[in-house]
Order: sequence, then C-alpha cells, then structure tokens
Amino acid sequence: MATGQINVSVENIFPLIKKFLYSDHEIFLRELISNGTDATLKLKHLTSIGEAKVEYGNPILEVKIDKEGKKLHIIDQGLGMTADEVEKYINQIAFSGAEEFLEKYKDSAKDSGIIGHFGLGFYSAFMVASKVEIITKSYKDEPAAHWICDGSPEFTLEPADKTSRGTEIILHIAEDSLEFLEEFKIKELLNRYNKFMPIPIKFGTKTETLPKPDDAPEDYVNETIEVDNFINNPNPAWTKQPTELADEDYKNFYREVYPMQFEEPLFHIHLNVDYPFNLTGILYFPKLGSDLQIQKDKIQLYQNQVYVTDNVEGIVPEFLTMLKGVIDSPDIPLNVSRSGLQADGAVKKISNYITRKVADKLKALFNDNRADFEQKWNDIKIVLEYGMLSEEKFYEKAGAFVLYPTVDDKFFTLEELKENLKENQTDKDGKLVVLYAGNKEAQHSYIEIAKEKGYEVLLLDSPIISHLIQKIEGDNKDLTFVRVDSDHIDNLIKKEETTISKLSDTEKESLKTSLETYIPKAYTVQLEALDSNAAPFIITQPEFMRRMKEMSQSGGGGMFGMGNMPEMYNLVVNTNSDLASNILNTEDKSAQENLVKQALDLAKLSQNLLKGEELTAFVKRSFDLIK
Repeated sequence: MATGQINVSVENIFPLIKKFLYSDHEIFLRELISNGTDATLKLKHLTSIGEAKVEYGNPILEVKIDKEGKKLHIIDQGLGMTADEVEKYINQIAFSGAEEFLEKYKDSAKDSGIIGHFGLGFYSAFMVASKVEIITKSYKDEPAAHWICDGSPEFTLEPADKTSRGTEIILHIAEDSLEFLEEFKIKELLNRYNKFMPIPIKFGTKTETLPKPDDAPEDYVNETIEVDNFINNPNPAWTKQPTELADEDYKNFYREVYPMQFEEPLFHIHLNVDYPFNLTGILYFPKLGSDLQIQKDKIQLYQNQVYVTDNVEGIVPEFLTMLKGVIDSPDIPLNVSRSGLQADGAVKKISNYITRKVADKLKALFNDNRADFEQKWNDIKIVLEYGMLSEEKFYEKAGAFVLYPTVDDKFFTLEELKENLKENQTDKDGKLVVLYAGNKEAQHSYIEIAKEKGYEVLLLDSPIISHLIQKIEGDNKDLTFVRVDSDHIDNLIKKEETTISKLSDTEKESLKTSLETYIPKAYTVQLEALDSNAAPFIITQPEFMRRMKEMSQSGGGGMFGMGNMPEMYNLVVNTNSDLASNILNTEDKSAQENLVKQALDLAKLSQNLLKGEELTAFVKRSFDLIK
C-alpha cells in the first residue's frame, strides 16, 4: 500500500472545488457518468483498431445506491486504469487542471457549464462526498488498484482484488448531501442529464409482467419477473440519418424529450452537418399562436449525447429559441462564458447554418404542400415575423414562404400580393396601398366598406406587425400598408374622381364650429364630401401616430415616449349626409347637441370605443328617442 500527498500548492483545494467550480452540486453525477461513458467509448475505439486485444462485448454503466452504508456507486466496464495511471491521471493531471482552472475562472466559474475538459469532472465528486474510493482494473493485464481520499490532499493507493475490467467509484455521501441517497433524486438527475447517453445506464430493477400462455385457465395470474432497469435511450433519433426515420419516429422522439407535452408538433427540421463543424439535432415547431410571451429555453443542448444546458442563446438565432428540440455538437466551446460564446466564430457559423436550414425547410414545406402550410400559418407566424425583423439572412429568404392572409382566409406571398392588388389598389400617385385589419370583429364595419369597393383587406394581428410593415415599406418604396380604420376609404386609396360637396364653404365653417362645441378635444373634426350613402360620422385613427405608438409599446422603434401618449382620433363627418345638413339647420341648441352626441356615440360604438358611463348615457338617450 502506498500513501502520498497530492502535489498541490493550494493547501486543501477541496473546499475551493466545492465553493467555486459548480453553482450546481448535482452536476457531479453527470460528470462521473460522462467519465465512465468516455472510458467505455475509448475502449470500443481501441478494440476496433486492434490496439486492445480484449472482447468489447456489450458494456453498460451502473448507478447503485447503498442507503444504509450512505454510499453511491458508479460502475463502468470501460478501459479501467493501472496503479500508475491512477497516480498520473487522478493525482497529477486532474489536480493541476483544478488549480489552473481555479486561477483562471475564480470569478466566472459559476457561468462556465461543463468542466470535464479540464479533467476536473472526477473531482466534482467531493462536492457531495466526504470520502471517495476508486477501484479500477485496466484492460491491460495488470493488477487492479484501489485509491482512497477523504477530501484532504492525502490519499492511499493499494492493490485491489477486482477481477473484472472497468472502474467503480464509491462516494461516501457527506451529511449535507444525503438527498443523493434518495432513489427519486438520482432518478431525476439521470433523467435530466443522461437520458440519451450512448452507453446503456442501469439503475435498479423493474418488474415486468410476462404474457399469459394460450392455454391458461380462467383464474390464471400473470407471472412477473425482475429485470434490469435501463434509464436511457443510447440511440436517439438525432443520431440517425433522416432517411432512416419516418414521420412517426420524429413524433415519438418529441414525446420522449417532452413527456408532459400533449400537443403534437406542427413539423420538424432535422439538422445534420459535418463540415465546417459537427452538428446534429432535430428542431420542432410547436403550436405558438400570436403570443410573444412564449416560454423559451425549450431547446436542449447536448455534447456527444451528454446534456449540457437548455440556455442556447447565441448558438441558436434568437427568433428560433421559441422552438423545441435537441442540438448536439462537439464543436461548441462549453467552457467559456455566455458573452465569450456569442463572440466565438464557430458559434456564429452554427447560428447562421441553423437559420439557413430552417428557411430552406420552410420553403420546401410551402412548395410541397401549400394548403397544409397555409393551415398552419397562424401557429407559426410569430416566429417567422420575429425572424424577419431580427435576422437579415432569414429576411432575405422569407419572401419565398412568408404569407399575408386576408380577412377571408386567402393567403398571398408579398409578390402575389403586389400582383393581385396593383390593378385595383394603386392610388393616383402610383403607390400600391395594402389595406389591413388588426381585429376582424372590432374593425368589421371598415372592412365591409373596403370590400364593397372591391378591395382586399389583410388580417395582420401579431403584436409586432407595426415593426414588420415598417421594414417591408422601407424595402418596397411604392408600397404602403394602412389599417382599414385609419381614414375614410376614399382617402386611404385616393383615386382621381372627387365627390362635390352639397354644402358651401360658409356652411361648412358654420357646421364645423357647431360640431367642435360639443365634441371632446380627443377628436379632430375632419369634413369630407363623401358619397351620400356613406356613414355620416366615422371615427378613424391616423396610421402614422397609431403605428408609432404601437411600436413604442412593443419595444424597439417608434418615436421616443410615444407609447404613453393618449389615443388620438379623427372624426370624419360626411358633408353630403342628411345628418350633416340636419345638424347645420337645427336652431334649437339642445336638440343640436343631442344630434351630435348621438351620432358621435354611434360612431364610437362601431369602433368599440363606447364604454362605462358613456355607454349607459347613450342607451338611456336612445330609449328616450323611441318612447
């Protein structure tokens, strides 16, 4: 038996490991299982190239709890180590790695994620254990070794009588970490970090019911047997080629990753690239609707099938963080901070690749089955519209599949929109005016007026639509979007013909003065000579002001401080209507006031603006009129 002192200049490094290396103590299990997996896969490689003259077989990893002995065992059937290798890898390399790491990352260690790169994975054991033992037998024909350390720089190393190849790590769980002797806790960690590890992981046993024999009597009780309980799927869908998988396989994998998710995904995108970096994965579009407050952090990042994080910011373009799925890449530097990650060249390439791949897949889906794509549009539009605003590369490709639906459920791409609308909706200055509604119900009367003129009205109702149409207008100089309630229809699409006003200029002045006496300051009175059948009073909201206000409220863009401005409206009064003449010619001031108030309330009612006290007064006044 040999005893020795680990060669460290920091006196007792273990409290430092406990304090600095991981913000999350439970990560020790992931690290130790990763080491065991690594040892097993290295053996597989050495046997395949003939360097290790042993039978690889079907190795597994096992995690065992000994609650009474307060011990946790992690056992692999991998390479194993000789006594010399234990001395070298455990006492020298891993420790110098630990020191170097602490020096360099003292301040940001909590942010650094996986630490296995530094050979430090093993030492994470001391975060939960008061003593750690390693019993290991190399695949080489050498005696087994037994290493023991109690968290001080002193260790003992002696021969062991282990006869089977591989390594067993025994953690004597410390008093402040006894939760790691609970079966449910270990199960939860294995499920989170090791669900797709490439080597089968055994954790306890489970009871299986045997099938009933054909000739079994009525009162036959099915027999049960205890079988090993394997907690992982070593060959998850993303490790296979797309050609090996059917639609059902993708759906099953979605259920495997999100067992609590009951809605099926709309479609998937299989990522598979080996140059200029390695990346595999499957992304899913879940049903999203119009809500921007979607739970992010649903994409899981793996490194060689080891779960790392669900914070994929910087790796996945921001607009796609609303998707779900898995990305696996050995090329993502996990030992750097988040800010470092975003500046990393390889990571930027990965982000661009994912953007391109998603755009190509959307285009293919649109081309292959347009009707199906249109049906799913409302569930995916928020991601795509956000992508157009935030990623120039995506915006460039989006013209091929981004849709603009009408209130009648027709769908146009931007080019189709221009083609279909140019004849009817080009104004006298040669500008194509695209009319849209933000809410089919609230703007119903305006939509109907536009449709009577033969105009198409789009339904654009996502919370960021003002930003998007601003961008599209910037790139298409002869195109303008206006909401259908932002002015009278004849002003929205100005044609050459003008209607003659029945009222003289003097009468108009007099009418305007009377109206402004009774109409609140929030409304700007606008006299228009319209068709005599058009509504006498119409409330509109100027496009520019409303759009800037919306853009300020939804962040980014708009005019500074406009988000808090009160709502502003125009009151368009049709000078050719009978009501306008009636108001003008009524001598009785009280009767004139009643006419104006009733007409304004009716206009407000059609805009859904009549509420509370005003609505109560309107109803009472209306009943009085029909007594």
